[in-house]
Amino acid sequence: MSGLLRRGEQPLHGLFGFLTVVITGCVAIAAAITWLSGPWAAGVGAAVTAVYGLTADLFRPRRRSREETDLLRDAQGRIPRARQVSRPEAAGVRAAEGGAAPPYVARDAEQEVVRRLLETRFVLLVGESAAGKSRLGYEVARAHFASYRFVAPRTRAAVPQAVVCARSYRRAVLWLDDLENYLGWDGITVTLLRALLDGGGGHVVLATMRVEEYRRFEAREESRLTGSDRDAWRTQREVLQEAAVIRLSRRWSAGECRRATAHIGDARIAAALHSCDRFGIAETIAAGPELMAAWENAWAPGTNPRAAALVTAAVDCRRAGLRSGVTRELLELLHEPYLAARGGSDLRPEAIDAAFQWACTPALATSGLLIQDSNSRYQAFDYLLNTPNLGPLPDHLWASLIATVGPEDAYDLGLVAHQQARLRRAITALTRAHEGAVAEAELPLALALGDSGRPREAAARLHRIAQRPGNDPLFALTARHQAAFFTGEAGAAHQAVRMFRNIVAQAQALLEQAHPDVLDARHQLAYFTGQSGDTSGAAQHFRALLADREQHHPDDHQQIIATKRSCIWFSIRSDTIGESERHMHTLLDEAITRLGADAPHTLAIRSSLATLAARAGRHDEAQACFASLIEDRIRLLEAEHPHVIRSRLDWVQALAGAGRIEQARAEALSVLHTAEQVLEPGHRHLHFARHLLAQLP
Repeated sequence: MSGLLRRGEQPLHGLFGFLTVVITGCVAIAAAITWLSGPWAAGVGAAVTAVYGLTADLFRPRRRSREETDLLRDAQGRIPRARQVSRPEAAGVRAAEGGAAPPYVARDAEQEVVRRLLETRFVLLVGESAAGKSRLGYEVARAHFASYRFVAPRTRAAVPQAVVCARSYRRAVLWLDDLENYLGWDGITVTLLRALLDGGGGHVVLATMRVEEYRRFEAREESRLTGSDRDAWRTQREVLQEAAVIRLSRRWSAGECRRATAHIGDARIAAALHSCDRFGIAETIAAGPELMAAWENAWAPGTNPRAAALVTAAVDCRRAGLRSGVTRELLELLHEPYLAARGGSDLRPEAIDAAFQWACTPALATSGLLIQDSNSRYQAFDYLLNTPNLGPLPDHLWASLIATVGPEDAYDLGLVAHQQARLRRAITALTRAHEGAVAEAELPLALALGDSGRPREAAARLHRIAQRPGNDPLFALTARHQAAFFTGEAGAAHQAVRMFRNIVAQAQALLEQAHPDVLDARHQLAYFTGQSGDTSGAAQHFRALLADREQHHPDDHQQIIATKRSCIWFSIRSDTIGESERHMHTLLDEAITRLGADAPHTLAIRSSLATLAARAGRHDEAQACFASLIEDRIRLLEAEHPHVIRSRLDWVQALAGAGRIEQARAEALSVLHTAEQVLEPGHRHLHFARHLLAQLP
């Protein structure tokens, strides 16, 4: 049967089969020549040649595409059945020193995972690093879906091929360990997911995700995103919303610990049971707490400070959005500034070879601080990403990574840089990705340009994108929405109102009336209505929008708070400033509680309160509020960010109102110089800066 095609399986191609057919063909032809003669020999030879040609083509070794080779295969190049994946490391479970994985201890969640897989056919295991997610998923596949093909892409680009491969079998498990690595423009999407799961009951998807990554898709995180970042975030969240989420606790239950005692003969499990009151057993087996402590202790002078710097650089590469490993040469380059910042030569750092050796040495026979992959690239042990109070990513890291990585990685870096308001770095990375033929980089690049103070350029780019033939209707709608926004930001508020009226109508035709994209378009229509001078009309729009948001999306706190702020702002009259301030202070308390002190909407409310203080004639209070706001915005954004420039201009106005004319003039000249360097000609902040200077005596 090995040489035959079985239903639902791919053709078998192998060197052994190919050679067998060749030899058989040669023997048959030789026999025909020896024992037959004339037409009979010729006929047999022709028949054998024909059969040989057809059969040899079936068995002929072939060169697989990169995507095909990026799928897990057995020694013969075939997709294995789940029961044939005999080593958990092949499924992504962290390798143990010496190659022997610890015995599996059945988890309480196992039967729930099986039940939900049979019901929904897509289960996502969520938990902290080293909680045992990958091991549980692997064991479920082997024990309960043993005869299913185990389709495991090794890269995000291989996901579409993995889905095609899984669909070619009657029964298959699509295994997506660390699901966050497979989300994105060229990875798993709802369309691909449904194409697999709607094809029959024999296909299931089993995935894992660290809780820190999963939390990035909570509703409150949306407030931190704009434009295509938010669109990409929503597209990825749609995939997560298709899954039955099962959370796996880091701490093991009493029942799990009792089951673990059956394997007390394994030294690693025995050691873990001794500390299960503080840490999870899987966490301890993976040596997470020990490694985190070792990293911090390594900074001590004369110990392993260079290794600590290497690990810090590798951790920050992961935080910057880099999914692939880092070469030794790049890691050596990146770590030097970290070492210098902690004391440099005063730390008496060890030699570089010793540093790599120490950082890669496993703790408790499991993993090291640095993990070296088959391509001799390094990644930080993901448990270290849980370290509290990690500082902002340094600028030298962004610069070195963006200059080094390929277009696909540059796209990921650009999205993260944009989300973190590192706009110059985002533009550089997304430009690199776009020039490297990553088509999806075009839209976020336009948005980063607009956010950085070039709204006219952004609007022109987005208009061209929206008009491109063959666009998906929702994608075209997104591009039109963003083009209209930057048209308004460029000073054409009346034109933006006209554009958003059309966009609201188009969105309502394509989507449900309460869809977030419809509500967002209504928000911008109301905002630019107010910006065009019709403040009463804007307030009326916002009140109706607030009612709809609270009815249909009561948990969407960031958008509700943003709408409340606009309701207050556009309802202000000269005789209601005090009342408006009281409402705004109440809203500030709500924003700090719901969103956090550093959330963009929280900072916007603080800006509104400072402006209201100035309108009420309390200029000293206003200038102090703006000075504090500027410090926080520079800390969270970049000094050249348009929001910082606007806050500095508001500060100039408050300083002048407080009678501090010389300080106001000096600050106005300074901010005008900065604005001229980063903003496009004709930007509204430039007009405001020149107007303020002209008004100063």
